Amino acid sequence: MVCYGVVHVLLAALTAQVVFGDSGERTDQKGAVALLSETGFGPFLLWVIAIGLFAFAVWQVTMAVSGYSWETEKRKRVYHRFGSVGRAITATAIGIAAVNYATGSSQSNSTQQSQEWTAKFLALPFGQVIVGIAALAIIALGFMVARKGVKKSFERDLDMSELPAGSRKWVERTGRIGWIGKGIAYALIGVLVGLAALNADASESGGLDKALHTLAAQPYGVFLLAVIALGFLGFGVYCFAAAKAHKV
Repeated sequence: MVCYGVVHVLLAALTAQVVFGDSGERTDQKGAVALLSETGFGPFLLWVIAIGLFAFAVWQVTMAVSGYSWETEKRKRVYHRFGSVGRAITATAIGIAAVNYATGSSQSNSTQQSQEWTAKFLALPFGQVIVGIAALAIIALGFMVARKGVKKSFERDLDMSELPAGSRKWVERTGRIGWIGKGIAYALIGVLVGLAALNADASESGGLDKALHTLAAQPYGVFLLAVIALGFLGFGVYCFAAAKAHKV
């Protein structure tokens, strides 16, 4: 959980660079990992992050199979378990990227991968419909993630008594900011995929990197980017608290 948090703090730093007009960095999870590779202890840090993320992925798989027993409603339990599957996949992908950077392998960014997959689906019969449905699903995911922050439902996953009394209010605040910020970022990716479906043009699709740079070019985009950067930072801090207080 700590390593997952570190990735989001680095992602916040990269997003902040876009806010201040520096568009040279890749503002996706792999870009955050690449940032570590540029430090003096890059390879060592990358291996530590990779091992931590793989361990986090294993834990999330375990939670997906038999976790969240504290949720009394079956529907909410199922929702949480699907979320754990998604986090396990994400952590594994970032972990693999960290290993590749540590060993000097080249990496494609989230935008390239998204465009490649979008092009493949658009080439299928009813491809625009399939990509459109995927876009709606991603936007819906963003809404659900943001809703978790608005309703503070993430607190049900934590044993707040494990945290120092003075820090609980800050965990609540950073958690809200973090979940809402992540939700907005997911929704932006969904919008790009939706545009690709409407225009049958895979080049309009993209991952987090393209979503944030596209937003930067819009009126008031810098303000929204600042909100998302704070969201990533808040989620990273939330992860540090969850490393100590998350229920198992």
